[in-house]
Amino acid sequence: MRIDLTDTTSSRINAGLIEARRAIGTPAVGMVLTLVIVTDEGSAYDALKAASDASREHPSRILAVIKRPGRSPRDRARARLDAEVLVGSDSGTGETVVLRMHGELANHAESVVLPLLLPDAPVVVWWPEESPAKPAEDPLGRLGQRRITDAAAAEDPVTALGQRAAAYSPGDTDLAWTRITPWRSMLAAALDQKHSKIVSASVEGEAYNPSTELLALWLADRLKISVERKVSDGPGITGVQLATADGEIRLDRADGLLAELAMPGQPDRHVALKRRETSELIAEELRRLDPDDIYKSTVKFGVGRLTDAGNKDSEDPVESVELITPAKGGATSAGAAADAKAAPAKKAAPAKKAAEAKKTATST
Repeated sequence: MRIDLTDTTSSRINAGLIEARRAIGTPAVGMVLTLVIVTDEGSAYDALKAASDASREHPSRILAVIKRPGRSPRDRARARLDAEVLVGSDSGTGETVVLRMHGELANHAESVVLPLLLPDAPVVVWWPEESPAKPAEDPLGRLGQRRITDAAAAEDPVTALGQRAAAYSPGDTDLAWTRITPWRSMLAAALDQKHSKIVSASVEGEAYNPSTELLALWLADRLKISVERKVSDGPGITGVQLATADGEIRLDRADGLLAELAMPGQPDRHVALKRRETSELIAEELRRLDPDDIYKSTVKFGVGRLTDAGNKDSEDPVESVELITPAKGGATSAGAAADAKAAPAKKAAPAKKAAEAKKTATST
């Protein structure tokens, strides 16, 4: 069921939600959280579709905030709130409210959203495209226990990761990190089978892919070794090599669907490692509402290198970059596997090149 409300208020929207639930015969509220999506008109459809699909696993009230401050002084001076209320088959398994805030009201979105939050339920705030420099200090970000950004949507993804690290607060996460969960899980499983000293590692992926950068940083941080970052044609991450005392462990994925795992003394095998849709990434993030300490450790470990890399003026990406993490005696694969299982789950380009590659960076 759909209800359109023009020049309305938060109290009328709440009344519209109750009316819609009664009309379809489901007056009881069975939702587990509120998901606030801060987006623009152009990205709203895709974001709402992903959130609606994720709500089948996590029934939620979805509040899409679309700010339209206007261009002329007259438009900016006049505040107006329009809303679409979607309940039932039009909104997955929960409820959806699309809030269009015009004029001065766009600067006070939190005052509209606050009365619409589910009582005594967690709040997650998601910025699918442009996000604030400090999500935890944003008026809407303060409402959430978790705050989800996406560095892949930024003009310069690597610089964006550096900003995430500098502004990190407990509850922050990024979809660039969520995309590497299957890679981390697969590598942890491989290391669980092969307990030997790891000497070095390398990670291959697209030059503009922040997930590739995060995977390299994660390995360098957890294994305490130097990790070489290599540039490939993609899609996304294409391979990881771990040099051990017994031989090389390789996980290669050339087509974005199927990967090949090679380990010393074992036959090569194929494993499913497909690139996931945004709805799957959001569903994964909604499974945990506590701070992700492994993400914090990884992104803060590389903040200096990421920021420096993002400020490079070179027009051409280098072939590889080594993340300097000298280890005293290295690390064993058993310890790395334990770290990975605790949180299962480009060298930077100038802005004009990052914008061209942004389309291919949104799945890993």
